[in-house]
Amino acid sequence: MKPSTEKRLFQYALQYKKGILIGLFCLMIAVALELAGPLIAKTVIDDHILGVEGYWNEVADNDDNQTVAYNNRYYKRADRLTGSDEVISEEVTLLQIGTTYYFIDEVVPLEGERASGENGIMVTTPAETYQYNADRLSLTEVYPFFKPEQGPIIMLLVLYMVLLLIAGAFQFFKTFLLQKSANQIVKKMRNDLFAHTQRIPITYFVDQPAGTIVARITNDTEAIRDLYERVLSIIVTGVVYMGGIFVALFILDAQLAALCLLLIPLLFVWVKAYKYFGTKYNKVIRATISQINGNINESIQGMPVIQAFNREKKTKEEFEVLNNRTYTYQKKLIKLSALTSYNLVTVIRNLTFVGFIWYFGSSSFGLTSVISIGMLYAFVDYITRLFEPVTDIVNQLPLLEQARVAGGRVFELLDRDGEDVNNENIAKYHGKIKFEHVSFAYNKDDYVLKDISFQIQEGQTAAFVGHTGSGKSSIMNLLFRFYDAQKGSILIDGHNTKDWSRQQVRSHMGIVLQDPFLFSGTIVSNVTMNDERITREAAINALIAVGANRFIEKLPKAYDEVVTEGGTTFSLGERQLISFARALAFDPAILILDEATANIDTETENIIQEALEVLKEGRTTLVIAHRLSTIQQADIIFVLDHGTIKEHGNHDKLIKEKGLYYQMYQMQQGKVEAVV
Repeated sequence: MKPSTEKRLFQYALQYKKGILIGLFCLMIAVALELAGPLIAKTVIDDHILGVEGYWNEVADNDDNQTVAYNNRYYKRADRLTGSDEVISEEVTLLQIGTTYYFIDEVVPLEGERASGENGIMVTTPAETYQYNADRLSLTEVYPFFKPEQGPIIMLLVLYMVLLLIAGAFQFFKTFLLQKSANQIVKKMRNDLFAHTQRIPITYFVDQPAGTIVARITNDTEAIRDLYERVLSIIVTGVVYMGGIFVALFILDAQLAALCLLLIPLLFVWVKAYKYFGTKYNKVIRATISQINGNINESIQGMPVIQAFNREKKTKEEFEVLNNRTYTYQKKLIKLSALTSYNLVTVIRNLTFVGFIWYFGSSSFGLTSVISIGMLYAFVDYITRLFEPVTDIVNQLPLLEQARVAGGRVFELLDRDGEDVNNENIAKYHGKIKFEHVSFAYNKDDYVLKDISFQIQEGQTAAFVGHTGSGKSSIMNLLFRFYDAQKGSILIDGHNTKDWSRQQVRSHMGIVLQDPFLFSGTIVSNVTMNDERITREAAINALIAVGANRFIEKLPKAYDEVVTEGGTTFSLGERQLISFARALAFDPAILILDEATANIDTETENIIQEALEVLKEGRTTLVIAHRLSTIQQADIIFVLDHGTIKEHGNHDKLIKEKGLYYQMYQMQQGKVEAVV
């Protein structure tokens, strides 16, 4: 059983675990430093801003900066007394009512409802109401009580700023390392995917439009890059951030923190529900996008035919069907995201605040307050921060599902059976070819070649003729090992081709197709194929040998003329000559000409025939031809019919036999005479 997509994506990430782990370590430090903020704020509020309200003791000396002078006496906060302080009187109270502070020469309850009047102040507790004489302090008199707090407040604020700067540095390294690792992962995945396409049998590419394969290598891996670079980074950051917040909440109030833990199973259910529906929608979307790419690719390549046959409207309608399907499922995803994203987070956050108020309602806002303002601020800050990563995580769910589905499509291609690429050099064979009882079918038992046996000697030119579908191209496909025969064996110089890798079999073969393909680059690069073994001089000599120099030297840049994809700026005959030079430069032992002159005009054919004579010299040549006039000089001609060899021999022998070849030849001669 193959591992899940998530596990395989994780295994790819493990290959760059060093950068990821260092990035996560930086993240944890940054989160810890950032989350120190509410704790510092709580300390500033409770211990320094509101801390002046409370109990003070008269001391003998003004010996440190914690001592406050009032009415020619010295006072110090009761919670800051040390063993060296000489206490003169019992505790006095500094009490705040509204914005006014009062000095009271006795201990006053700090909890309860407060009020001021002409007869002093009153403090009402659940037990009873107390009345005290108090001195109202002016701003000038209050200021000395706050002065000792200025230094600690400034120090704490400076500390928080320093922590934020350090956290910013760690956040930078976290972002850099995680995104660098993400790009490394996707780079390797794309390399693996592209390399695997080189190992997959040619049958896969016959059944798959090129656009769908391109979509997997580009679009799908790009979605996976988003997963590693953005989604996982945000999710991991959010999880670490939430973990830090829960730690801080447990430090402040374990019971409330335990209640907040209910958010975790809720988030888990949330993600599972989105995964269920999101995966279904994204599978359709990703598959349809691949079909759209294939449709666009096909339409662009076939645009001349589409326009020639007035198929623009029909082509547009076919595209709109695919595009509308994408739109429909994208709309479903939008609805799903709208139901399970920011709006739902907002509702849950507001409900959490209602629960928070209820939790502290009876105790925090009654007459006996048990929670300080600083504690309240810290809780509100942490709960607000708690929902920031939740929102971030939920907002990434669409991209997460896209990446999961894209990953499944990528691994589906990687799981296709492939073969190892083996380019180890083998000695150049001479070119003796032998087919022994070969039978081959593209689809199961529908054989296109039936018990074929023949032999071609080294250096001979062999031609294969027959009606369309007789099996000519299939023989070449088997020899070139694009496919392998189900029955029989194919020998080159007595070696079974299956004993060599496909690359080794092809290493001393050349092929020229009916419609030669040129790659983007220059004329020279299309001959050398960027193979270091083929020098520029050898490429130019090959072009001259086949006669391509006749048109190349008239070009502005001659042999360095730019070639566009497919070589569409050159005529078919010119492309054919360049492909001949390509085959000649690689000096193959076996040369395959797959209807190389089928689409060439008569004038160009004479030039091509001259080039062919140069090309065939000293090597075994196999020719597939429709024009029998081009193969009359072949050493041996095989006549195929429905996958079997009906006749073989040279041109004169086959004409004398007056069989199938003779009939084909007479038909072509008759056509020629009729045209004349």
